[in-house]
Amino acid sequence: MTFWIRQKCRARRAGLRRGLAAVLCALAMAGAAPPTWASDVDNVRLWAAPDHVRLVFDMAGAPQANIFSLDNPRRLVIDLEDSRLEANLAGVDLEGSAISEIRSGTRNGDDLRVVLDLERPVEPRHFTLAPNDQYGHRLVVDLEYPGESAIEDPIDPIESMIREQEIAAGRAQTEAIASGRPAETVDAATAAKPHPKRDIIIAVDPGHGGEDPGAIGAKGTREKDVVLAIARKLKSLIDATPGFKAILTRDGDYYVGLRQRTLLARDQKADFFVSIHADAFKSPRPTGSSVFALSQSGATSETAKWLAASENRSDLIGGVDGSLNLADKDETLRGVLLDLTMTATLNDSLAAGGQVLDQLDTINSLHKARVEQAGFVVLKSPDIPSLLVETGFISNPQEERRLRDPGYQGQLARAIFKGIDAHFHQNPPPSSLIAWQRDQGRGGQANEYRIQPGDTLSEIASRHQVSLSTLREANELDSDSIRVGQVLRIPRG
Repeated sequence: MTFWIRQKCRARRAGLRRGLAAVLCALAMAGAAPPTWASDVDNVRLWAAPDHVRLVFDMAGAPQANIFSLDNPRRLVIDLEDSRLEANLAGVDLEGSAISEIRSGTRNGDDLRVVLDLERPVEPRHFTLAPNDQYGHRLVVDLEYPGESAIEDPIDPIESMIREQEIAAGRAQTEAIASGRPAETVDAATAAKPHPKRDIIIAVDPGHGGEDPGAIGAKGTREKDVVLAIARKLKSLIDATPGFKAILTRDGDYYVGLRQRTLLARDQKADFFVSIHADAFKSPRPTGSSVFALSQSGATSETAKWLAASENRSDLIGGVDGSLNLADKDETLRGVLLDLTMTATLNDSLAAGGQVLDQLDTINSLHKARVEQAGFVVLKSPDIPSLLVETGFISNPQEERRLRDPGYQGQLARAIFKGIDAHFHQNPPPSSLIAWQRDQGRGGQANEYRIQPGDTLSEIASRHQVSLSTLREANELDSDSIRVGQVLRIPRG
């Protein structure tokens, strides 16, 4: 009996082996691939920006990640469930980033651990992206540098203006108390300052960047590369022109958030914002340049958004120019003020857009003969006139070839700046060098004089050897009333 059972068990094991072998043979003959991990890491990409570094993990499946920081030494740990590393971490260029080394290892048998050795403190954020036409599943890890990122919350322009007035008023009151003078006499005793003659600041925004290539032409031309080249040429032209200064929202191959681009412009006190792009369409036929400003509906919705973002702030009190107190006003007034700001900004944008479009028409065909309006996020700054310029269709083979040409990129940059320059020569900010030069021209050749305490108009005329009537006429004065700090044009010749 025992011998029979032993023989039966041997036969059963042999049968199982033969069955398993048959299954494996069938799989091999059918060309079946060996099983893969749920989320293989196929590639790792990195972009280093001035205020953050972005890592993108290209995954075979939807990633399940756990990310945490460790100290002594400073590290960031990225645990990926049921994953295997297929990418070459040694090939990732870490230059310009906060990461000194990337290491990896297996954890719990089936999980992948990636460790980033860090050279400075970071604030990590991460999110996942679903597959699109260019990439599969992605895990995006942003390491933001504390104190260097643009703030995420929008600044209320009305609140900002009021807070500046409050700070200035408080400073004047403090100085008056310290000196023993009545507060209302402080301005009269302030030393005169020359006209500031400041530069007009233009924020130049190259679209896309980093893991966002933008549109791609038939020859592989990437929009992000073309627009960065044009933006750099535009910045050089602006900086070389007296009275103007340019800032770039990005000056390398990295991505900047759409809202953050306008916040960067505001942080630099930009007078104008221009975003550079290259258009694309599913057909290669469309051609021509376009210029966009914010739509009226976009302006209305943005006004509502800004009001909602700050409607509960208790520090919206004080005055505008010392004559309007908002402490007892409701949000309706704030809405009206912000709506007026948006309307003025939109009108400036449309006026400048028309002049840019006229200049683009001299070097390229126009896709549309007028400034178009849309709700692009980068145009939604309530206090900075803004344009989005589509330089041409990268999806059109002829325009793609021209957009790759550095000489043509320079022509586009010059056309854009000529339009902006023409706009600001017609409408210069009052404190700018361009405004001062314009004002000088109104009275012929002239010097300027800032009124000191105790000055009278007749004494100023006598001191500069001009008649009182000539001095009045040059400054468009209806009377002899003047104020301390006022700048007068002194005609000569």
